[in-house]
Amino acid sequence: MGNADRIIRLVAASIFALLWFQNIVIGTWGIVLLALAAVFALTSMLSFCPLYALFGISSCSTKDSSSQN
Repeated sequence: MGNADRIIRLVAASIFALLWFQNIVIGTWGIVLLALAAVFALTSMLSFCPLYALFGISSCSTKDSSSQN
């Protein structure tokens, strides 16, 4: 997981949590957003996203092998 992906996930998790704690989003949608915030925060801290592994996606930058010679 790349740094940009981690930062985006942390920002989204912060916004979702703030919406719930400020009672802007309540009820079922609030709980869903809070759970999503927890997942985003956890995956960004662990630098691992199970969905990325499942689908073979990588947000890390790769080095060009021809530039290593």
